[in-house]
Amino acid sequence: MARAKLVVLYPYPADVEEFERVYTEGHMPLVNAETMPGIRKFTGTKMLAAADGGQPQFYRMAELYFDSLEALQTAAASAGAQKAVAHAASISTGGAPVIMVAQDETVEF
Repeated sequence: MARAKLVVLYPYPADVEEFERVYTEGHMPLVNAETMPGIRKFTGTKMLAAADGGQPQFYRMAELYFDSLEALQTAAASAGAQKAVAHAASISTGGAPVIMVAQDETVEF
């Protein structure tokens, strides 16, 4: 089943330890079913290395899953989502986060 998702890519931060603190303690709690109606799943990913073994361009990726594009749009219009987006921008010390809307097509084996 194809789902809609919001993808947030955080550039490598100026201070990794501080970013981790504010991301896990302050930002992640903003993403939940109460503040973003219709959210089905949240995945946080930490990038370990670029393909050449060097420092990756992005440090973290967040994926917020919804049943449909309409559900994502409804959640994005909520006060909770607006607060989370503003907070994401304020903690992204390596540059502005890249935010995209995508369609998830998962095949599991």
